[in-house]
Amino acid sequence: MKQIYFTSDHHFGHANIIKFCNRPFTDVEEMNQVLIQRWNEKIKVGDDVYHLGDFGLTNKDQLTEIIDQLNGNIHLIKGNHEGSALQLTKKFQWVKDYYELKVKDPDLKNGVQRIILFHYAMRVWRGDYRGTWHLYGHSHGNLPDKKDQLSFDIGVDSHNFYPLSYQEVKAIMNTKTWTPPFD
Repeated sequence: MKQIYFTSDHHFGHANIIKFCNRPFTDVEEMNQVLIQRWNEKIKVGDDVYHLGDFGLTNKDQLTEIIDQLNGNIHLIKGNHEGSALQLTKKFQWVKDYYELKVKDPDLKNGVQRIILFHYAMRVWRGDYRGTWHLYGHSHGNLPDKKDQLSFDIGVDSHNFYPLSYQEVKAIMNTKTWTPPFD
């Protein structure tokens, strides 16, 4: 069955991100290979992947080689480092600045979970008072999580360099202390 995954901030090909984020890799080649391996461990060919930006900082040819190794249908939310990715838009299902995703979820009263996807963290977002989730990247695990808000950093630096499935995101959201303001 087709699954939905979320991730951000791979920075494929970006050697300096290892130092900037204290990533446990000896060089960019090792980082790229581990990131590809962990992506494909979870994501299967037909799955949908929502990547929330900073996909890669390398040349167009190397990024093409990397994308061609990744499973799934990749939807890209633009980050602040997308130079090569924006030259390869045909490799993605679509490329957008921001997206409001609706996921069918029979566990919910209305049967739909709304999720705001944006590269940057927001303090408020459309529908936050109704239980709409917000996933973001950019902060590389350096922005403290707010337990009373239905949002968190989906970036690889916060999740052992793995993407998260919708069910994994839901499990994290279920640990939050958020309560509807208009009960």
